[in-house]
Amino acid sequence: MEEFLLTYKFPITTGVEVLAAVTGLLFLKKYKPTVAKFFIYFLVYLTLCDFASNYVRYIKNDGLFGFLQGTVFVKNYWWGTLFWKIGAIMFFAFYYHRVLKTDVFKKMVKIAAFSFLLFSIGYIAFNWDDYFIMLFPAISVFGAFIIFLCTVCYFIEVLKSDKILTFYKSLNFYISFAIFIWWLIITPLVFYDVYMSRLDWNFIFLRWQIYLIANITMYLTFTFALIWCKPEND
Repeated sequence: MEEFLLTYKFPITTGVEVLAAVTGLLFLKKYKPTVAKFFIYFLVYLTLCDFASNYVRYIKNDGLFGFLQGTVFVKNYWWGTLFWKIGAIMFFAFYYHRVLKTDVFKKMVKIAAFSFLLFSIGYIAFNWDDYFIMLFPAISVFGAFIIFLCTVCYFIEVLKSDKILTFYKSLNFYISFAIFIWWLIITPLVFYDVYMSRLDWNFIFLRWQIYLIANITMYLTFTFALIWCKPEND
């Protein structure tokens, strides 16, 4: 398993990520009249940003970005925090603000999102040096709270409406289910990332396995939903 992860972790993750984004683009015309089009754009954004994060592979051994050797950019923690830990959370807050119908829920999501953004900016500012060498558990946990808030509000609305009868045809249901499970599984791992610096390879490989399974499940769920579901009136 260790050899498999070392060899195929990156291409498999990239493969399912690209598959979801390409599927979304192929079905963009189908979803363009709905808010789901923003989710498709987001999948493309994730693919491009994740691809960009691999610049660190070309720093060592006088690679293409060898000039970054010895700078704070030699690691990509800063980029991961920016585009995923903060960027993805802000997108989902925006997305659910468009999807939700209940004014109270929309207001809760909006306030929580702005609070998260201000907190993240402040936290990074006060821990600027660490921004380039580690991920911040506080931002990850706060971000997970935003995801849970958005998805739970959505599930409550579904349960209280006629949508419960056709939830299995709803793209937003699959999106909500997938991201809820992903953040539920991944968030606890941030508290153990200290082991990464101690070269505890047993934990590192376990962490890679969990991330790989979670990513495959999430992106394949997105792919299936984009193909299977019908556009919903906003």
